[in-house]
Amino acid sequence: MQSLIETLRREMEIRNFSKKTVKSYLFSVKNFLEYSKGRTLDENTLKDYVALLLKRHNPSTVSLNLSAIKFFFEFVLKNRVDIPNPKKNKAIPDVLTTGEVKRLIDSTDNIKHKLILKLLYGCGLRVSEVINLKKDDFNFDERLMHIRLSKGRKDRFVRIPDSIADELKNYSGLNNSDIFFLSARGGMLTTATIQKIVKVSAKKAGIKKNVHPHTLRHSFATHLLEQGIDLKIIQKLLGHSDIKTTQIYLSVSNQTIKNVKSPLDNL
Repeated sequence: MQSLIETLRREMEIRNFSKKTVKSYLFSVKNFLEYSKGRTLDENTLKDYVALLLKRHNPSTVSLNLSAIKFFFEFVLKNRVDIPNPKKNKAIPDVLTTGEVKRLIDSTDNIKHKLILKLLYGCGLRVSEVINLKKDDFNFDERLMHIRLSKGRKDRFVRIPDSIADELKNYSGLNNSDIFFLSARGGMLTTATIQKIVKVSAKKAGIKKNVHPHTLRHSFATHLLEQGIDLKIIQKLLGHSDIKTTQIYLSVSNQTIKNVKSPLDNL
């Protein structure tokens, strides 16, 4: 088993997969190999495993596991399997209203925490992108922020909101580290820390929705769409490779629905 895992690791590393993807794929394949002990590593075994996963997890989670295992079959076992990804539930993500976002931010007293919330919403950043921000990524003269090697190992630029440009510039001078948001111990923040910041602020603001960092990214995209910003521009700002990923916000936005007049009102 260990030799298979090491071969898998090498196949991912020579393809320059991100550390996060390597960790995720190794975890998925290790679980599959544990399940498969005493069984043949073939398509039938994988189908049984996928059926089991679907009883325990949502289709999106199962699809992620299946992608990892398919890669393992093709590039380690040299045996491609033809198993379709399970059909995903088309749930609409929660978004906050602009009023709720304001309450969330206003209820946060800590300067660093408030800036993190403003960047998550004001630039539509992922948690990992906030964590990895360096001081050199900010060009205050041109009001641009460089997001480096994000999801899919892609770089992109986003605009620094005018309302927080001075705050960010002043904050960057508070320490000598190249890391923009230092943890209490002096290193990078963790995903769990930012998740906690958002949860605590949402509770203080009295928001009953299930708010997490990605909710602010969803809210950023939805509010831009409702302002009339073109979907392709939103795709570029979010760093989506496929426009289909961005199109989910067409379902989230209620602005068009609100503008439709019911025929009942014409009676």
